[in-house]
Amino acid sequence: MDFVSKFVLMNSRISSIWQWLQRFLSLPTLACLAIVAFLMFYGDNSVKFSIEHDRTIDSLRQELQANRDTMLYYRGLNERLASDPELMEQVVREQYGMKRANEDVFVIKD
Repeated sequence: MDFVSKFVLMNSRISSIWQWLQRFLSLPTLACLAIVAFLMFYGDNSVKFSIEHDRTIDSLRQELQANRDTMLYYRGLNERLASDPELMEQVVREQYGMKRANEDVFVIKD
C-alpha cells in the first residue's frame, strides 16, 4: 500500500466514525457526558477526593479503636487499684519510685 491508499483508507474510517457519531450522539448528549466526566474527575465530590476521604475515615476509625482499647485498659487498672491495696503499692513503687521510710531503693536502668 502506498501513502495515498493508506490516507484514503484512514479518511474513510474517520468519516464512517464521524457518521456514526452524528447519527447516534447529539450535541446535548455529548454536553451531558462532558459535564458528568468533569464532575467525576475534577469536582469537589470527585472519585479522587472520595478515595482520600475513605482512607482518612479508616485511619480515624483505627485510631479511635486504639484509644478505646487504651481507655478500657486504664479503666480496668483504675478499678483494680481502687480495690486491691497490694496492687496499688506495687504500681506506686515500680512506676513512681516511692519507698518506705526504712528502706533503700536502687534503680538499675538498661
